[in-house]
Amino acid sequence: MSVLISDVERGSIAERHGIRAGEKLLAINGHEIIDVLDYRFYIVDTHLKLELEDARGEARTVSLRKKEYDDPGLCFDTYLIDKKHSCRNHCIFCFIDQLPKGLRGSLYFKDDDERLSFLMGNYITLTNLSEREVSRIIDMHLSPVNISVHTTNPDLRVRMMNNNRAGEALGILRRLADAGTRINCQIVLCRGYNDGVELERTMRDLGDMYPSVGSVAVVPVGLTRYREGLCGLEPFSGDDARKVVGQIETFGDEFLKKHGTRLVYPADEFYLKAGKMIPDEDFYEGFAQIENGVGMISMFRGEFESARMSAPREDKRVRSVSVATGVAAYPLISSLAETAAGDIAKLDCKVYAINNELFGENITVAGLVTGQDIIKQLRGRSLGSELLIPENMLRSQGDMFLDDTTPDDVGQALGVRVRTVANDGGEFFDALVGQ
Repeated sequence: MSVLISDVERGSIAERHGIRAGEKLLAINGHEIIDVLDYRFYIVDTHLKLELEDARGEARTVSLRKKEYDDPGLCFDTYLIDKKHSCRNHCIFCFIDQLPKGLRGSLYFKDDDERLSFLMGNYITLTNLSEREVSRIIDMHLSPVNISVHTTNPDLRVRMMNNNRAGEALGILRRLADAGTRINCQIVLCRGYNDGVELERTMRDLGDMYPSVGSVAVVPVGLTRYREGLCGLEPFSGDDARKVVGQIETFGDEFLKKHGTRLVYPADEFYLKAGKMIPDEDFYEGFAQIENGVGMISMFRGEFESARMSAPREDKRVRSVSVATGVAAYPLISSLAETAAGDIAKLDCKVYAINNELFGENITVAGLVTGQDIIKQLRGRSLGSELLIPENMLRSQGDMFLDDTTPDDVGQALGVRVRTVANDGGEFFDALVGQ
């Protein structure tokens, strides 16, 4: 195996030693280089012996010295140095299988890549891992690794993921835990499949792997209206959600007494569906699963309150704004806007819940709201001087909704300035009052 050097940084150590674009990097200090993890791990040494091969197949060795953690200056075609690993499962709950046609191509790619788990926080199922990759995670002490478990019942995992390797891959989870790898887990809960007694089993099994397993998020399956020909899954009712929350909190209470941590947390969506109050910030013990929608409302609420309490009370500027959000977040955002209006006497804020017409009524999170739905539902409404939208409605570059509409497109269609606000309660308060 080898990786192609696409460029060499000018003035770098590699350039000074005559390494050229087009050469292949075979090994560093005798270790084969396949991807970014190998490269980043082995360039830490101060003395490097690089085995190279030119376009004619002639091999040579370059020895160089550098400061610890300095990059030699080699460039590669992709961030991972090779291609992303795609998912080999056919999960009954896969959200990508439920996307409508016509969205940008990148949305349809299913990744299941352990490099992205370590580097970017992505979740993996373990069904893609080779023995070399498992051993590398252990040998390099790569942590944390984020794992989509869903169930610890091997037969049920095979059935839910439609992959005959899904059950045996749970053995990798145990190997990583025994090796002391720090692990975050998620369970996508499907009504009638891995809930009830199966959820209890999974929580107990993962609890037995503590402290290697440090946190577990339980999130409800997301169901769009594009499920023709797919497994007949049903959304959780309010009663269902109350049972799930109660079950998880009971386990968390027991685990808290035993180990000083709750370990397992319901996603905010379960609390909202159940009509229960979102717990205070202390409940979430540092928000280890914030990216999974666990504790986002509590954190946002706390950030907002801190900003509100530190704001000057004599500021009574006249301001009229509007906010577009998802159906799930609407009660919280409306309540916070009313609180801010009480502090700033002449603040007029209208909050609009955008129904997800693209994906369907079961999809209520703000992050899946599209620009066209905002335009359609807010045309002719009172929007004030600015329309505030959360940045999680846009892709990571911050420039485009899921339907390829831009904030400028929305602004032009509605005749209002659109302001993107970071997913931070303090910044939301500042945006409301015009700071």
